[in-house]
Amino acid sequence: MKAVRCSGAGDIAVLHWSQHDDPTPGPGEVLIAVAASAVNRADLLQRLGVYPPPPGVTDTLGLECSGRIVGLGEGVSTWAVGDEVCALLAGGGQAELAVAPEGQVMALPDTVDLVTAAALPEVSATVWSNLVMIAGLTQGETVLIHGGASGVGTMAIQVAHALGAQVIATAGPAEKVARCRELGAHVAISYRDEDWVAATLDATNGRGADVILDIMGASYLERNVNALAAGGRLVIIGLQGGVTAELNLSALLTKRATIHATSLRSRPLTEKAEICSAVVAGLWPLIAAGKVKPVIHTTLRMNQVAEAHLLVANNEHIGKVLLTTA
Repeated sequence: MKAVRCSGAGDIAVLHWSQHDDPTPGPGEVLIAVAASAVNRADLLQRLGVYPPPPGVTDTLGLECSGRIVGLGEGVSTWAVGDEVCALLAGGGQAELAVAPEGQVMALPDTVDLVTAAALPEVSATVWSNLVMIAGLTQGETVLIHGGASGVGTMAIQVAHALGAQVIATAGPAEKVARCRELGAHVAISYRDEDWVAATLDATNGRGADVILDIMGASYLERNVNALAAGGRLVIIGLQGGVTAELNLSALLTKRATIHATSLRSRPLTEKAEICSAVVAGLWPLIAAGKVKPVIHTTLRMNQVAEAHLLVANNEHIGKVLLTTA
């Protein structure tokens, strides 16, 4: 098979769509003939050598894929050869063949075609696990979503809106701010031109956001706490703004607020299977009903992976960048 791998750590020149041995599904795993995958920021970090795959995971890039099952490992009873699926992976999605644990394989939502489904696993699992399973976002609450035009952001805005929350989103250029509004954000803020803490407090009559979904980390920490409501939940899922910051704990104590920091790739298989099951039960019906839709910026061929990395690295995209095998 052909797969996307890196010849070393560095710029896009290290990316190669090249021939490698076919993977074999082990016990509890399925083999998928890949129709499409997606480029996530984690792929860029892996290419740069700062985010290696977990031990035992292939170094082929790709944290998600869609396709048809062509092989079953020992003990697999949930799936059959020929099933059209999408899958959450720790690696290996950007290839002609990918292996996935059966608990991380999901049937396609109604109304979603096979290629488009590749845009769903990573953002769906990230958003549902953090907004719903961890933060417990409920109808009538206010959520602040940073990076609203990203793959995760576009999904988070729609999910929160569908759940009946008031949605505030941040983005950079005007076209991305406008897109956040189109997706369901009640308030969209340009972090380049506006004070998003003040805007959040103004939109909530001084109360603040009940939940904040943050991709920045250190550089936003103090301001995020300032923007939280009493009893608020800050969920940090990215560190684009750095890893170290000082925090006035009295502000957190006064608000009786909590901070969660989570990642998805390195979680135990049982936890990821639980998340995928919750996604199918809770999010797939929203997609089938047309309340949530995958947002795709562009679709490229796998051998155009370097171009896809540049799009994501330069923040030129809104939603997901897909790669197809055909």
